[in-house]
Amino acid sequence: MTQHLPTLDTPLRIGTRGSPLALAQAYETRDRLARAFDLSQEVFQIVVIKTTGDAVQDRPLKEIGGKGLFTREIEDDLLQGRIDIAVHSMKDMPVQQPAGLILDTYLPREDVRDAFVSPNKSALTDLAEGATVGTSSLRRKAQLLNRRPDLNVVEFRGNVQTRLRKLDDGVADCTFLAMAGLNRLKRDDVPATPISEESMLPAVAQGAIGIERRTFDARTSDMLAAIHDSPTGERLAAERAFLTALDGSCETPIAGLAVLENGQLRLRGEVLRPDGSERIHDDQTCAVEDGAELGCAMAEKLLAEAGPGFFDWR
Repeated sequence: MTQHLPTLDTPLRIGTRGSPLALAQAYETRDRLARAFDLSQEVFQIVVIKTTGDAVQDRPLKEIGGKGLFTREIEDDLLQGRIDIAVHSMKDMPVQQPAGLILDTYLPREDVRDAFVSPNKSALTDLAEGATVGTSSLRRKAQLLNRRPDLNVVEFRGNVQTRLRKLDDGVADCTFLAMAGLNRLKRDDVPATPISEESMLPAVAQGAIGIERRTFDARTSDMLAAIHDSPTGERLAAERAFLTALDGSCETPIAGLAVLENGQLRLRGEVLRPDGSERIHDDQTCAVEDGAELGCAMAEKLLAEAGPGFFDWR
């Protein structure tokens, strides 16, 4: 293995988006690899790649192509050999990878919860009737309207810093961010209140970092195996199987969370209409190794419950 480790002449190139959160995730990956192999940070190169999702900020994702807009250019560079690995927020990842790439390494998962963020309110229940809520997430919008159909939900795209700035400018009374992102950015200054998973089930794979590589790259495969977190992988296997079987995309309000409890895996999932008028959900437990099978079965159960008209809006 030693002869395959990166050096100053042959650095390991880590591809990432350029937002502060994306960079924080890339640095965490670099630091974990450096510690695992007792290497200097200098033998790793962070390569910032601008994606279409970052470049186009004035339209909802569903209008310009969905989740792949945050990964396509990075994956192209990975396939072309311009980078060696790619670091992603797993909740942004399409369920299928391009031929020649594999996603099988996950770092320990952060806080999965959503956070209610407002300069002068501490909870959703504090909002006045008709209050304006900013979010770019179709899932969050549907979940909010399911509980509070009186709310006015407006598009609120951008990275964490951009959305906080919009909040300061009065574009909305509140917004929602992922606790994981706030924690990784060390933003204790943000007026954020965590929301329990029971109140707002998070997005599939929220809080998880995934590392993508070329399928037959032995050097990166060996190195990444040393930092892979198996419990996170087990949880995501169930969640992403659930998402895949539902044909999930940015146009579908889907939530899902797997947790490991007492040697078993518990999976909760839900699907909503975009206007929040209807919500179907399930909660089941299985052996850890059967998580992906349960994810598929739960999706099929919810699809059957939804009936043929539920997804007519797609």
